[in-house]
Amino acid sequence: MADSKTILIAEDSSVILNLTKKILELQNYTVVSAKNGGEVLKKVQDQKIDAILMDLNIPVKNGMECTREIRANQDPQIAKIPIIAVTGNANNYTLEQFKEAGINAYLPKPLDFDMLVQTVKEYVH
Repeated sequence: MADSKTILIAEDSSVILNLTKKILELQNYTVVSAKNGGEVLKKVQDQKIDAILMDLNIPVKNGMECTREIRANQDPQIAKIPIIAVTGNANNYTLEQFKEAGINAYLPKPLDFDMLVQTVKEYVH
């Protein structure tokens, strides 16, 4: 089997994090997590990340700020990591804002786990 792909989950709710992690691990993904925007930016520098599930309401730097910083990264491998926004209040943002920030896809909370797996598979090959 090919190397497992690494998904970074940026989520400050441990309940959501643990559920999401279990679902993705069942799909043979390696999962790393970050509880805030500062951790997200550090982790993408420190290891190869194949996709990010980005909660938009994380502390330190929110998901939109993190996404913009990742997109502006000097390293093209980091700058093009697929980012899937996860949020309970997407109504605060328009699709244009997501696109402008560099978000590839969006999943509403509560998470639909079938949709989650399908979306991750779409971006991580």
